[in-house]
Amino acid sequence: MKLSHIIGIVVIAIAIGIVVTSYGDASTYVTFGKAIELAQDGDADQVHVVGKLKKDANGKAEGMVYQPQVDPNHFEFTLVDNENRVQKCVYHSPKPADFDRSEQVVVIGAMQNDQFQAQKILLKCPSKYQEGKLETTEHEAKTAKL
Repeated sequence: MKLSHIIGIVVIAIAIGIVVTSYGDASTYVTFGKAIELAQDGDADQVHVVGKLKKDANGKAEGMVYQPQVDPNHFEFTLVDNENRVQKCVYHSPKPADFDRSEQVVVIGAMQNDQFQAQKILLKCPSKYQEGKLETTEHEAKTAKL
């Protein structure tokens, strides 16, 4: 066998190893109901849950507890998943910036007892381009007139 064939086989073996390793770390998108089922079955793998913040009639988020003076690494909030199931979530890191303004929230973690323990939080914040209006600076407006 030529040296180039051996090197090619080694490269392919390494690529397969990387794919297999990364596949084991991948998590799936589920609802809180499915996350509870997985936890009850003893599956402690992390899952993604997509939801929205539970808000009152005034549009203010409900169930949010964050006291940075007491514990800056403890943040609790209430999330409503796509099946309208309401779930308390706990995040052991500081509250993300603009969390209150987010349109959609993805929590990555697992159910523990009666709450979802989030390891990561991904936010979809409102776009700066609202209702088709484009924000421009004064300089851009002047150059557009020329």
